[in-house]
Amino acid sequence: MMNFNIQLFADNLQNTTATMSKEMKTFYEKRLIDQAEPRLVHDQFADYYPVPQNGGKTIEFRKYDSLPKATTPLTEGVTPNGQALNVTTITSDLHQYGGWTPLTDVLQMTAIDNNVVQATSVLASQSGRTMDTIVRDILAGGTNVIYAPKVSGGVESPVSSRKTLDKSCTLTPKLFFQAAAQLGAMNADPIGDSYIAIIHPYAAYDLKTCKEFIEVHKYADPDTMFRGEIGKLGNIRFIETSEAKIWKDTTCPSGLAVFGTLVLGAHAYGVTELEGGGLEHIVKQLGYGDDPLNQRASVGWKAVKTAERLSEQYMVRIESCSARYSAKAKAN
Repeated sequence: MMNFNIQLFADNLQNTTATMSKEMKTFYEKRLIDQAEPRLVHDQFADYYPVPQNGGKTIEFRKYDSLPKATTPLTEGVTPNGQALNVTTITSDLHQYGGWTPLTDVLQMTAIDNNVVQATSVLASQSGRTMDTIVRDILAGGTNVIYAPKVSGGVESPVSSRKTLDKSCTLTPKLFFQAAAQLGAMNADPIGDSYIAIIHPYAAYDLKTCKEFIEVHKYADPDTMFRGEIGKLGNIRFIETSEAKIWKDTTCPSGLAVFGTLVLGAHAYGVTELEGGGLEHIVKQLGYGDDPLNQRASVGWKAVKTAERLSEQYMVRIESCSARYSAKAKAN
């Protein structure tokens, strides 16, 4: 099945009869082509921290560092020195996001489609992708990175930066076993029974051909799948989304995109929003506000949100190219 991504409204959002000529047709197929929507998964594995109303615009996350092992034997009758607790704090600021589109009275009276409904659908897509991207970009800034090695003649050469990757630097099972070992060494708990990898379809293409990869339809218990799950490798379950991070800028090898695959343990990151300030759908009717002739209406949304990496050691990012798709991919 082919996916189509069309604009239902003019790019400049000035929705008048002049900019909505496609809506003014006398004869047309009375079904709008559905927009192809991505899976939005980056919130799915977060710890959730709501902020109460009137609780300020900054949230502080606090965690206690582990104490070292007490391997020195006690001396009889002597109390040892106490060990101070060390508290680490992470702060994150809440921000408000939103978008809207105007509608005119003439458009609503003459257009064939119900434009309030269609505007709501398009704006719902915008809001979902916006919220997902906010979380994704924070996760993609993590400090633990594994770069896929270069491969030439069957011999691997290590890579130490994004810029020095090339098209031979593709995903392999070995990279994920390395990531899982790193998380295990940091005592990262699994999410359910496994660690979770969030991966782009282009990057997943290079992995699906490996014999170690178990596709989701071969699971013994498919009812326990996560949203977007495509399969697993060892103790890592893979969640596929076209919204997974892609870089294609001056930090990347010339002409190639770099894919960021996130491998997560439990409690790696948190998301939060202001209670009462979650996603809000706003419809202004004709005549609302300064509109003496009832000419203008609008549909919009707004939301307050933030996300934060809470335990860097509980997440690993694998950066790679794709031999088949890296030149075609666009940054997101």
